[in-house]
Amino acid sequence: MATAPRPRTTTRDPEDLARRLGAWLDTRLPGAKASDVTVPESNGMSSETLLFTVEHPEPPLRKCALRVAADPAAYTIFPVYDMPRQYRTMRLVAEHTDLPVPRVLWLEEDPGPLGAPFFVMERVEGRVPPDVMPYTYEGNWLYEATGAERAHLEEASVRVLAHLHDQVPPEAAEFLALPGEGSPLRRHVEAQRAYYAWVVDGLPRSPVIESAFDRLQDLWPRDEGEPVLNWGDARIGNIIYDGFEPAAVLDWEMAALAPREVDLGWTVYLHRFFQDLTVSFGQPGLPDFQRRDRIEATYARLTGHTPRDMDFHTLYAALRHAIVMLRVAYRQVHFGEAAVPASAQDADKLILHHDSLAAMVQGTYW
Repeated sequence: MATAPRPRTTTRDPEDLARRLGAWLDTRLPGAKASDVTVPESNGMSSETLLFTVEHPEPPLRKCALRVAADPAAYTIFPVYDMPRQYRTMRLVAEHTDLPVPRVLWLEEDPGPLGAPFFVMERVEGRVPPDVMPYTYEGNWLYEATGAERAHLEEASVRVLAHLHDQVPPEAAEFLALPGEGSPLRRHVEAQRAYYAWVVDGLPRSPVIESAFDRLQDLWPRDEGEPVLNWGDARIGNIIYDGFEPAAVLDWEMAALAPREVDLGWTVYLHRFFQDLTVSFGQPGLPDFQRRDRIEATYARLTGHTPRDMDFHTLYAALRHAIVMLRVAYRQVHFGEAAVPASAQDADKLILHHDSLAAMVQGTYW
């Protein structure tokens, strides 16, 4: 794991991006220049981030972050990148909640300046639990923290979800309702079916993913609950912390109207993904951190809503994550970093957590 090559994330030239950004900035803020333009090493494999400083004759000097839609030439993770939707979501959350959402400054819908739509927000200083190597591995700030410090961070992070779900009026977030028929949860799952079909178009299908879709029907909640604004990618790796307190909540591209438990299931499972992976490589990880029972209890205490049908929702999270991982693997195939799987079983093996997903389907994981 420590020596595995990181999959390619872009085909863009950082120097060209910096030059084009400077030209665009002058049209929005005449006389301004973009300096210290960098692409962070932790750049994700979906929308891309560019960090820069705005220099202008009139203060203040602003440190900014730019989120640009994924490079169409880089075998994108998702079929659509709606930057105005993300921009609007962040403004909505800032307006209705006390969550620390970075202030958004500009939205550019024209793909001309940088090759794709983007928005600019103020940069927030702090530290983020790492994904590579995962924070469950020894040698990073969160792993080295005390148990009390991690417990504080855990509760503060669950509070982010509690306040988001309680404070944003659902009617104000109607623009995030997914298309289709049926309940918000039905629409959410059907959107994932369509996403999976797009991922495997012309490529080997995944039996474990398809069995998980079938199992969802068996576990379907009798009472789905009312929809709320879901963050979407609800995990601590998308929060900047000042000490152990959230200073900025990032990455809203998966936001949607859905039951509360969709976010909670994602939070629970994404930690388990890192924890299981760490244990499989012979390290203890953080077995007492972000446990499912404690997250559910904390959320219930903060909101008065006891999470329901969490076997369904953690399975759904693991299924969604598997589709993303399969797409990442097929992008590696596209760039010649991996071989096309010879069979459906080999396609399953491209998903790092295929064993835990299979155990969830069989009801033996938790």
